[in-house]
Amino acid sequence: MYEADDKMISLIRDNYDLLQSLGRFGISLGFGDKTVSETCEDNGVDTYTFLAVVNFTINGYGDFDVDDQISVQTLMHYLEASHSYYLDFQLPFIRQELQDSLDSGDSLARLILKFYDEYAQEIRRHMTYEERNLFPYVKALLDGKAPTEYSIDTFSRHHKEADKKLRELKLLIIKYLPSDGLHNNKLTATLHDIYDNEEWLRQHAMVEDHIFVPAIKRLERLAKQEDVSKNITAMVFKGGQDNSEALSDREKDVIVGVVQGLLNKEIAERLCISVNTVITHRRNIARKLQIHSPAGLTIYAIVNGLVDISSVKL
Repeated sequence: MYEADDKMISLIRDNYDLLQSLGRFGISLGFGDKTVSETCEDNGVDTYTFLAVVNFTINGYGDFDVDDQISVQTLMHYLEASHSYYLDFQLPFIRQELQDSLDSGDSLARLILKFYDEYAQEIRRHMTYEERNLFPYVKALLDGKAPTEYSIDTFSRHHKEADKKLRELKLLIIKYLPSDGLHNNKLTATLHDIYDNEEWLRQHAMVEDHIFVPAIKRLERLAKQEDVSKNITAMVFKGGQDNSEALSDREKDVIVGVVQGLLNKEIAERLCISVNTVITHRRNIARKLQIHSPAGLTIYAIVNGLVDISSVKL
């Protein structure tokens, strides 16, 4: 596991594949003998998030706990730069390699290029979806303005169709060995680049699935908690100004029962009313207070003096 005080050059010396990751984090070469933290600070990159991604991709894909130290902004920059690198450079570069390695007049060569174009189209479609839907949602979530009709669970994170096309492409290339030595060497080098490219894309997907998505789910949970807190605060300060929506004494008794952990049947027996009446009271309470959870009612009851905080199990 690499740490903040390690030399950045040590990471590159041990794992040259990290050279591609540096650019996606916005880290330029020429960092000399600076540590990871010094290099990240110079380039405006969150050190903790950088190391989380690096250690995760290097040491395998086991369980990874996303905590509040992960910078979603840094992850966003990393993913956006990864898309730009892949779509604007990597895909066109490999296609040009393929074209230079194959006999343009051969029908099988044209088929290989066709398969590659279908693969590239599938990858472009997936990444374009993220850029048009997922990334704006995450930015809105960070600004506290995320739409309620979307969530990270609707994000399609799998690359199965693209993986299938890439396997077919590699199979065609391996079986298609030109008799010309020069073309054969070019095609072999291109195939090697495709395998490297496949590994890069796999790591990209794993970072999305195991770091980015859990981080966004955590943001969503925090946003929901803030919404509940705002509703409770609003009701506390609203008090009983609106007499038409004021709680009745019986509704307050029902709240006390809920806070004490009683079931509807137990509340009904205590108040000598029917279970249906208890349910009706609870619906009215939820409508008036806009508080639906026992935890929210507990806070309301404590703040408004319906129960003593010492009698509540927290």
